[in-house]
Amino acid sequence: MKLKHTLTAIVAILALTGGQIFAQEAETRAASEYELSTAVAKASRAWRDAFNAGDATAAAALYEEDAIMVAKPFGTFKGRDAIEAFWTKLIEDGFDDVVYFNTSTTIVDKSLTSARVAADWKMNNAQGIITNEHWVLQPDGSVLLREDHFEVAQ
Repeated sequence: MKLKHTLTAIVAILALTGGQIFAQEAETRAASEYELSTAVAKASRAWRDAFNAGDATAAAALYEEDAIMVAKPFGTFKGRDAIEAFWTKLIEDGFDDVVYFNTSTTIVDKSLTSARVAADWKMNNAQGIITNEHWVLQPDGSVLLREDHFEVAQ
């Protein structure tokens, strides 16, 4: 009988402790998801601010060195230099004042190292959709764009 009470006590302790551990893990994960989402939102805002200020170099600096940008109907641009050249030309052509709306951010992986942003966008001379801004956590804690897929509405 003593063994039965001991086992019951052990099971109860494990259940309580396991619940606390699970709750702590859930809180930690929620905090990490919030931190990643916040970092992505800040980086995305920094990109829009740079573009709207006419600073293609600062906008391109928010892409990984070997990033890929698919800008329909313009084409695919590989690497930060090609992406910067695209934004430079667009800014020189008088495009600015980009605004995102209907924005959604989705955490991509369980390790909490990347997130995807989708949104509608408009600016002074165009509008369209962002189908996939893939932001990736960097070793220094910043996030940069690895992929950028967007379309101009015709």
